[in-house]
Amino acid sequence: MHGELWRSLCALCGDVRENRADLSTGLVCGACGEAGSMRPNVVWFHEIPYHMDRIERLLARCGLFVSIGTSGNVYPAAGFVQQARFRAGARAVELNLEPSEGVGLFHAARHGPATVVVPEFVDALRLRAMAHAR
Repeated sequence: MHGELWRSLCALCGDVRENRADLSTGLVCGACGEAGSMRPNVVWFHEIPYHMDRIERLLARCGLFVSIGTSGNVYPAAGFVQQARFRAGARAVELNLEPSEGVGLFHAARHGPATVVVPEFVDALRLRAMAHAR
């Protein structure tokens, strides 16, 4: 959705390829041969995130939506919980350091460091899955 920092994007021809070198204005695009048009392959503010069609299709059929580590106020991602809950009927859980702006949209929330709350949540899911399998 947000791209990949270790890939570069040519603003002229759209070519994307792995690049771990500095992106200077002298860097030449390997596809079109133009210099000065390379940038990190990441989505900046006011750009449309990648793969939105696929994300929306998956949100429309998910059963569990888990939001991890977000402010909940930057769209379109901030609206994902609503799409999952109200289009797909998904259970929505927020795992975050502190309550997001949209915490009221979630069925449940756990707050604390991700290194603590995410493993606890995953362990609880595993236990629940094992209990239902019996």
